[in-house]
Amino acid sequence: MRAAWVLLPALAALSAYYVYLPLPGAVSDPWKLMLLDATFRAVQQTCHLIHYLRLSHHLIVLNYLICTFDKLKSVSSEDIKITDAVFDGVEVRVFEPPAKGDESLKRSVVYIHGGGWALASARTSLYNNLCRIMAESLNAVVVSVEYRLVPEVCFPEQYHDALRATKHFLQPDVLAEYSVDPSRIAISGDSAGGNLAAAVCQQLSKDEDLTIRPKLQALIYPVLQAFDFNTPSYQQNMNMAVLPRYVMVNYWIDYLNGDYGLAHELLVNNHTALNVGRALSFRARLNWTSLLPASFKKSYKPVVQATGTAAIVERLPALLDVRAVPLLADDATLARQPRTYVLTCENDVLRDDGAMYARRLERAGVPVTLDHFHDCFHGCMIFTVWPTDFSAGVKTRDSYIKWLDENL
Repeated sequence: MRAAWVLLPALAALSAYYVYLPLPGAVSDPWKLMLLDATFRAVQQTCHLIHYLRLSHHLIVLNYLICTFDKLKSVSSEDIKITDAVFDGVEVRVFEPPAKGDESLKRSVVYIHGGGWALASARTSLYNNLCRIMAESLNAVVVSVEYRLVPEVCFPEQYHDALRATKHFLQPDVLAEYSVDPSRIAISGDSAGGNLAAAVCQQLSKDEDLTIRPKLQALIYPVLQAFDFNTPSYQQNMNMAVLPRYVMVNYWIDYLNGDYGLAHELLVNNHTALNVGRALSFRARLNWTSLLPASFKKSYKPVVQATGTAAIVERLPALLDVRAVPLLADDATLARQPRTYVLTCENDVLRDDGAMYARRLERAGVPVTLDHFHDCFHGCMIFTVWPTDFSAGVKTRDSYIKWLDENL
């Protein structure tokens, strides 16, 4: 009994130590966020152990666990018709609201889920709930793309899946089948899905054979570049909950089918050093000292290596491929983009990716809304249902849907 009285406080202290993570004072629901992050870390460490033992790939195990334990309460929307379909070989889930009165055509959103190109699904309750709410709130047909994931496939297959599904949906006969107004279509996505949405939108703007293109794009804390892992938001939030910097770098390595041994070189920007000739022409397109506001730059300094490792870009050429890194697109491509919404969070390594893209689009003449949330964190918009219900999630989701409602 005496041993138990000693052991229990010790276990409680260890648990508290594991859960506690220093967070900025402005973050909403900090203790709930710490618990969520501790859960993520524990699951990820277990998956990495399984990977180390060569029992399975850690991302396969992690996604299996996500889908297995994805038993959150679904949001009730009995009037929304949900069907699974295949668009040009790509699985999609379609959310259709009922017809209202004399209305003949509806607006529509093509939605691409996040998850580091490796996790989650259009069928998980987190994204199912989001798309149901979007369909109901906007009275819109929502097409959620179920693209293939790492490690089954790597870049550019995720991009090709998203592009094929979107182009299929934009065909006049398909839009007619779903009673969609061809002049009122948006493409959208969060995190890695925001990356795919931006890349697909850029490609659609160049396709001269298309007769129908998106009216809007809406990007939620998108990941848009792998050129500089030392932007102010990467430096400020390198140990932030949910998505610390090293995790984002590993997602990039997985997506581009690289080697984890490259992680340190990427973290210190050796892949884009001044002696890496292939990177030089892109540097001006991602100069955060001129693209970010002072409130984002703070006192952070650029990390530019004089001498780096050119072989990294030779091994991973997609690091400079605009299909993978839309922020590196040229000005002419950006000028062809539709009206854009970009949502960013202060407590997110990807804050500056979104802010820089918004600024470059503005300079190219595109109408842009940059919706920045000072107390929110990466991934928050899908966390709106117990037990992962965050005020940040409801706030960002409602702001996003409001913009779509006013502009689509």
